[in-house]
Amino acid sequence: MTNRLADTYFQDMNELPFYRRPLSYRYYNATLTLIIINVGMYLLTMLFPQLFRYLALTPYLVVREREIWQVATYMFLHGGVWHILINMLVLFIFGTRLEHRVGSSEFLLYYFITGVGAGIATVAVNWYIGMAMVPVVGASGAIFGVMLAFATFFPDTTIFVNFFIPLPARIAVLLFAGLELILMFFATRSGVAHLTHLAGFVFGYLYFLIRMGINPIRVFFRRR
Repeated sequence: MTNRLADTYFQDMNELPFYRRPLSYRYYNATLTLIIINVGMYLLTMLFPQLFRYLALTPYLVVREREIWQVATYMFLHGGVWHILINMLVLFIFGTRLEHRVGSSEFLLYYFITGVGAGIATVAVNWYIGMAMVPVVGASGAIFGVMLAFATFFPDTTIFVNFFIPLPARIAVLLFAGLELILMFFATRSGVAHLTHLAGFVFGYLYFLIRMGINPIRVFFRRR
């Protein structure tokens, strides 16, 4: 079901400030392209493991060595089969419908802003807490942003958490955010970048608030 608040994004475009005007609607299957690139990069790093040194997000290298491209390239690397399998499955499930909703160009803009934003936040926080030499990889920051966007446009769509627990998308996203917040503080040695996941949510929220004029929290808690 499409909510009325999200629909206002596409109304009266000429009256919107420039930063809120949507890109021309085109659909060219950007989700599938992202999946292909991610799988290709995974195979490439299996053949050439040294690529991790240059492409993974290592805060020390970003700050001291000015390897700033890492805040974007880390999104295309993954640490194992399950890591990339889960990320790409979630991207396919949520990204395909979201891309149809806003168009491929808007979808890519959102994907990269949330992913790069999550990368920048990771550099800042990991530098501050003494984890500047710990590399971070994975598309999860951007994908958590995609999940937030999906839940904002389709808040009452039923999704199956862990493949068998049915929940409205808005409830599932709030549950994921709460779980990531807890794990960030209590699962510090898990090897999972929970901060990056949460930062994807935060930058996705700011994107909706600033660019689209939509408050996802209002969408999730509006009267029904």
